[in-house]
Amino acid sequence: MKAKGTLKEFCVIGRKLPTETEPVTPLYRMRIFATDPVVARSRFWYFLRQLRKFKKTTGEIVSCEEVKEKHPLKVKNFGVWLRYNSRSGTHNMYREYRDMTTNGAITQCYRDMGARHRARAHSIQIIRCETVAASKCRRPLVTQMHDSKIKFPLPNRVQKPTGGLVQANRPTTYFC
Repeated sequence: MKAKGTLKEFCVIGRKLPTETEPVTPLYRMRIFATDPVVARSRFWYFLRQLRKFKKTTGEIVSCEEVKEKHPLKVKNFGVWLRYNSRSGTHNMYREYRDMTTNGAITQCYRDMGARHRARAHSIQIIRCETVAASKCRRPLVTQMHDSKIKFPLPNRVQKPTGGLVQANRPTTYFC
């Protein structure tokens, strides 16, 4: 899987094809993060093959729908549980991100895992992703933003020139 662009959340539902011995088969639903529905369906079969004894040739996808965020304009803290394959083995991990949407947090996660751990997109498996209350956050990169009196000072602000195009003296960039 290539993680190009923003990843989207899909709800994929599939089942084993009914046979004479088993006319009613159970449905399996998964939350898949992928770039498009084609990749989402492919990842669904990849994971289902590992969990149950059937594959794409003996099954069918009932529905594949993109899930939209309920509150996309509110900043939230996301906890992401994942496993990934590195050069030395398989590792489980919990990470926290601050974003407005689940898709944004998962995209951040894929970029971060590639940068910090050299993990390729196909070797990352998202186990769970959910919003975390500010009091339950553990990572300092996220908790530093929970200060109600947080300030972002601009120490090197440049004022726009008011005169002509050519300025005779250097601009002052330090203001107390």
